[in-house]
Parts: sequence; structure tokens; C-alpha cells
Amino acid sequence: MRYRRRLRSRIVISFGLFGMALTALFALAVVGLRGTLEDQLINASLQDGVNKFLDFKREHPEEGAQFPFSPVTALIVSERKFANVPFAWQKYGTGVYDIREADEHGRERPYKLAVRKEADLWAFYRYDVAKEELGERQLITALIVAVIVFSVLAFVLGLWSARRVMRPVADLAERLRAFRNGAPPENLAAHYANDEVGELAAALDDYRERLTEMVERDREFNADVSHELRTPLAVIATTVELLMAAPNLADKSRDRLKRIERASRQSTELTEALLLLSRRQREAPSDGETTDVARVAEQVIEVNRTHLANKPVEVILEVDEALEVVAPSSVVAVALTNLVGNAFKYTPAGEVRVRIGDGKVVVEDSGPGIKLEDAERLFQRGYRGEGASGKGAGLGLAIVRRLCELYDWKVTLRPRPQGGAAATLDFRLRK
Repeated sequence: MRYRRRLRSRIVISFGLFGMALTALFALAVVGLRGTLEDQLINASLQDGVNKFLDFKREHPEEGAQFPFSPVTALIVSERKFANVPFAWQKYGTGVYDIREADEHGRERPYKLAVRKEADLWAFYRYDVAKEELGERQLITALIVAVIVFSVLAFVLGLWSARRVMRPVADLAERLRAFRNGAPPENLAAHYANDEVGELAAALDDYRERLTEMVERDREFNADVSHELRTPLAVIATTVELLMAAPNLADKSRDRLKRIERASRQSTELTEALLLLSRRQREAPSDGETTDVARVAEQVIEVNRTHLANKPVEVILEVDEALEVVAPSSVVAVALTNLVGNAFKYTPAGEVRVRIGDGKVVVEDSGPGIKLEDAERLFQRGYRGEGASGKGAGLGLAIVRRLCELYDWKVTLRPRPQGGAAATLDFRLRK
């Protein structure tokens, strides 16, 4: 089963991640837009300032004329005196440049250099941007703090919203768990508003009512079938018993009557087992009746010998130790009948060995065997293995599996290395 987080956790995480992502994108946009606009504004101002500085120097060529723009360091030289220009600046043409140079203390100092070169004069504007970079770092730090704060707030808001949104859903789940644990059923829709959760509760109420009606019909049908089947089966058994008591009965007729008696008993056992399955509860009809598995196995082998006909198959019953189980004999007989009957049907020659001991029954045959991948699927309703013949519906092993689930037993089927198949009915309670 695939792991999934609880719905409330998913809402909280989604809400928090959305808030974090939205705040982070806003912070990145602010930093990027601020840097772009600031850079464009400073570049335009410096270019305009260097142009005005050049014009100012043309109008005031005297040495002491001061250009009124304090944030910059201005320098103007004639083309014939370019040696006065710092060597690193000489390569730049007209425009604005971002430059980083180390000062006398070895620390890197960023600045912008605006250059205007004309035929007679070169003008340079040097603008220190250290304060702007410091302000940008402070802005980034403040935005990081804001992202963290708003992310925490988003998670808190998500937790609060998830609790409010999930409260009716959690309450519905709690009521359903109470039903599963044996609480008396009640109408769910009456506890919720006319919203999505209320519609879900109403749908569950409708489903419960239809399911209850179906189960009641099934129980009534099973009770009727039980009554109707037991009566004719009892009549058949009584009639056979009276016929077999006749003193002048021929041996051939007696054998046929015995077959009818065995079939009648098998039908009675199957009816009782199916009724137990329909009730879905472990209630032995005989109030804790214990069954001798070896005795039932002998009867099952005799009843199913008709499947062997004239096939050269040897049947071996090995009882290593006595085995008794707390279950009706009809249930044990139905389970063993399916396993032994299949072994008889699908073994054309060789042997069928039934071993009893160590709390289990193992039925081994020397037939064509089964594929390993079919071993588990053969217990599914309607599934028949490759090469299966006859008119069977593929329900026998499914019934055995359901009986084992009801009594907490275990049944397995596997291919044998030397050929054939081995079915194991383990009566030890599963852990």
C-alpha cells in the first residue's frame, strides 16, 4: 500500500510552501527591480553629469572653478595631457562603467566611472557606490527575514485553516471508525451541514442502508435454503438406510446405495459449511465440537474414489500422529474433499499421498503439477489453472480459503520438484 501523508498535513504543507514560494518570488522581484532601476538611474545621472561637467569647464576654464556636484570625483584633462589620467581609465570610451579596485588598505572598492571623450577634452566622473551596495545587502537581509517570518505565518495559518476545514471530515472518519469497532449504526447526514461532507455522509448512509438490506436478504435466503435442503437430504439418508436394511438386497444395489449415502452426507456437510461462511462468524454448530482429522480423511478418500475410476493410482494415507481440531466435522470434510478430490481428478497415474501430523494435512500427487505463478491465483473465485479439464467452476479452492480465514487456518498450494503438486492444510492458528 502506497504511503500517503494525512490530508491535514498535506493541506498545511501545501499552504506553507505556497506562502514561502510567493514571498520568496516577491523578494527576488523587489531585489531585481530595485537593482535594475537604481543602476539605470545612476548611469543616466552620471552620463548627464559628465556632459554638464564638460560644458561647465568649457565655460569656466579657470583653475579654481568648482563644479557643484559633491558625490562625484571629477577630472578633466585635454587630449594632449592624457598622461594625467589613471592608466586603468585610458582604455574606456564614452559611457558609464562598473569598476572595482583595491584601495591603499587592500580592500576592494566599487565605483562607477562616467567617461566623455571629445576631440579637445576628456571628462571623467567617478562615483562611489559602496553605500548603494551596503544598502542592497541590508535590503536582501531584511527580505530574507521577511520571507522566513511570512513562511512561518503561512504554516501557522495553514495549520489553523486545515483544522477548520478538516474538522467535519475528521469527525466523519471518527464516526466510521466507531462503527467498525462495533458501535451501533446511526444516521451520519444528520450531524453535518448541507455541504460536500454532508453529501458524503448522506451517500454513506444510503450505501449502508442498501448493504444492510442486501445482507438481510442474504441471511433470509440462507436460512430458507438451509431448511429446504436439509429436509430432502434427511429423507434421502433415511430412505437409503431403510433400503440397505433389506435382507435380500443384492451386492450391486448395496454398493449403489452406499454411493448415494456418501453423496447425501457430502451434500449435508457442504450445506453446513456454506451456511457458516454466509454468517461470517466462527460458531461451531455443535458447541465446541472437536473433529478427528484422520477419521474424516479416511471418509473423504472413500467418497472421492469415484474420481479415480480405473486409473492406475495408488492412494496412501499416512497418520504420523493423532490430530484433532475444534471445528465441525463438516467444515474439515469440505476442506479436505476439495484438496483430495483435485488430487484424484488431476492424477492420471502414480500415487496420491495424504500425510497427517504436526498440526497439518499434506496432500501430494504425481500429476502434471501446477505453475508457480498459478499457485496463489488458484484460490481466486472462478480461476482454473492451465490445462484444467472438466466442468468445474473453479470455486472449490476459493471455498477452502474462505473456511481457513473463518477458522484462522492456512491453506497453500505449491508445485513439487519431482512433479505433481502439494496442498497443505495447516490447522495451527496463524500468528
